[in-house]
Amino acid sequence: MDWNLIQNLSDFEGVLAESTQNPKTFFGLFKHSTRCSISSMALNRIQRSIQDFDGISFYILDLLKHRDVSNAISEKLNVMHESPQVLIVKNGECVYHRSHNGINPLEIQDFIKNQTS
Repeated sequence: MDWNLIQNLSDFEGVLAESTQNPKTFFGLFKHSTRCSISSMALNRIQRSIQDFDGISFYILDLLKHRDVSNAISEKLNVMHESPQVLIVKNGECVYHRSHNGINPLEIQDFIKNQTS
């Protein structure tokens, strides 16, 4: 899977803008720590299930390289920073978030399915 990268605040603001322009589309953001085994495990679970996700664009943020961006995202979406963390954004707002072992691709799929039905 090719992830869309978020490397600066402008990248994230572009995702927010796109989410308000396409209010029926979900945007997934994975905050990843490359030094954390739990983060690597969560990333692998998402990557193995990615083909099952419909109607969502995924982005990844390397927390070690871009902690300032992560902090800005947390502030903008009013969600406490955690790592690893999945945020689902729709229409400019975080509508779902989970962290650590709570990151479950099946739960994310069910959440999105329930929001679109």
